[in-house]
Amino acid sequence: ACLGLLPLLGGLTGCASSRYTQTSSEQINDRATSEHVSAALSDARQHKYFEGVKVETFKDVVQLSGFVNTPDVKSRAGDIARDNAGGREVRNNITVKE
Repeated sequence: ACLGLLPLLGGLTGCASSRYTQTSSEQINDRATSEHVSAALSDARQHKYFEGVKVETFKDVVQLSGFVNTPDVKSRAGDIARDNAGGREVRNNITVKE
């Protein structure tokens, strides 16, 4: 929260984000990115393989997590995410089941 710092900032409005927090517009943009990447994974022909994949975006970094059966499925999910992340960094933290 801004904690009433408005008078100290000489009339500037809004709250700056920090390393661990986001502004409202950053949250909206990150949510839209996550939804776009999730939809692309769902639309993929082999979408049933991506059912266990979770997509989260924070500070323009898209993170994939969850479990898949093969390294190829993990790689394909990462490729789809990169193709649909709008130039954002993608971290593929999907675990391959053994």
